Amino acid sequence: MQKVLVPVDGSPNAESALRHVVRRHLAQPLEVHLLNVQPPFSRHIAQFVARRTREDFHREQADKALAPARALLAKHAVPFAEHVRLGDKAATIVEEAKRLHCDRIVMATARRNSLARMLQASVTSGVLERTSVPVEVITGDAVPPLERYGVPAGIGAAIALLVLAAE
Repeated sequence: MQKVLVPVDGSPNAESALRHVVRRHLAQPLEVHLLNVQPPFSRHIAQFVARRTREDFHREQADKALAPARALLAKHAVPFAEHVRLGDKAATIVEEAKRLHCDRIVMATARRNSLARMLQASVTSGVLERTSVPVEVITGDAVPPLERYGVPAGIGAAIALLVLAAE
């Protein structure tokens, strides 16, 4: 039986990847591992927030992100294990795939334009760069128009301001 790691963050794109895994599970049984990675508080913020409060916050956020995945897998009677970790998303996904001896990572990616993809750190790109485990990338929903046009326009405006300031 193949072990599959599916990173979930509660987004529609993550749900697309999970639906893909469910369809595959119907054809052949899989051992599904859900992983939610929570970014830790910076040390500057953490020093003002009690440890217990930080842990409760991360647990609540993880439960919110995992709830749709749990419901989908329960609806289709797919057995699964869930894992919650703190850390850098890409690095943690790679570490968990190794630790769990997964045969594959199935994750979704947002469809972005080339400029936005080049300038923004992508979790998918980070995983692909770091892992030796095969990664199956499922395309997610199209990028909203604001991101499609707003991000490049904002970058162009910032460059124009820098050029003006340099003169």
